[in-house]
Amino acid sequence: MPRAVIADVFGPPDAYELRDLPAAPLSAGQVRVAIKAAGISYVDVLTAEGRYQVKPPLPFVPGSEAAGIVTELGEGADGLRIGQRVSVSGWGGLFAEEAVLPQRMVRALPDGMDLIEAAVFPVSYATAWHALVDRGQLRAGETLLVLGAGGATGYAAVQVGRHLGARVIASASSESKRALALAGGADAAVDARAEDWRDQIKTANGGRPVDVVFDPVGGDATDPAFRCLGWGGRHLVIGFPGGIAALRTNLPLLKGASLVGVDIRQFGELEPERAEANRGEIFRLAAAGVLKPAIAKAYPLEQFRAAMSDAAAGQSAGRIVLTAGS
Repeated sequence: MPRAVIADVFGPPDAYELRDLPAAPLSAGQVRVAIKAAGISYVDVLTAEGRYQVKPPLPFVPGSEAAGIVTELGEGADGLRIGQRVSVSGWGGLFAEEAVLPQRMVRALPDGMDLIEAAVFPVSYATAWHALVDRGQLRAGETLLVLGAGGATGYAAVQVGRHLGARVIASASSESKRALALAGGADAAVDARAEDWRDQIKTANGGRPVDVVFDPVGGDATDPAFRCLGWGGRHLVIGFPGGIAALRTNLPLLKGASLVGVDIRQFGELEPERAEANRGEIFRLAAAGVLKPAIAKAYPLEQFRAAMSDAAAGQSAGRIVLTAGS
């Protein structure tokens, strides 16, 4: 029987165990995938602990993105073939050796895309693309400030921003994360913990305010980042692991600026055709070598607790991945 990381109650990694589960039945329009690698994000761990804004049903298997091999196709699941390499996404269920998913959540990989890289690609890069293109309307020649630039969506935003022709300023909390952001295409990197942080941003942009802020951090970072915006600026709220910030409402008025929410989950549910078009574009750019995730460490599935703790700590420069099978 395939194994999965599962818990009957929400909690920290120690609340979960690796358990044999019966293979799920395959219905029409579904695809069975042998999972070879699964990405772990901060949100995955938050959801596993029951602290995310939406709680999934119990018992719960964490994991929202993975990659593997198609092993079985349900009736009507056209366009895929047995043995094909694919990336998959879901609302839980992917810290496992096998998953059964609707065909719309399964995408064939371009030639040459590594399964471990594919396991952490779709969610972060689709989020960054939706944020910067759809919500932020970032234009060539504008300046993009990326908070948490060494994290999952932050690093993706650095690469997407560079591709769109923006000047990218990366803010990150450690030297290794700043080095990663620069290697990923940032024009400048600043210390997120520096007392003169705003001055560093201004200097990095030649004394000018920035046009767009990509904020997957929240907390104490949001207010000073919003204050870095110029007239007509856009502050994109991606998440808030640092806490939910309070922003003075006179700031948007004085700057003619916008605070813009980015919810990739609801976007996919409410605008599926646009979401699918975005996914097609990011995979096209991945195949061309324009977009490429950074992997910090891969853990075997048996070490899921250490991997989840590593991802939750947020200290690694690059993504944490679970691997299963050969």
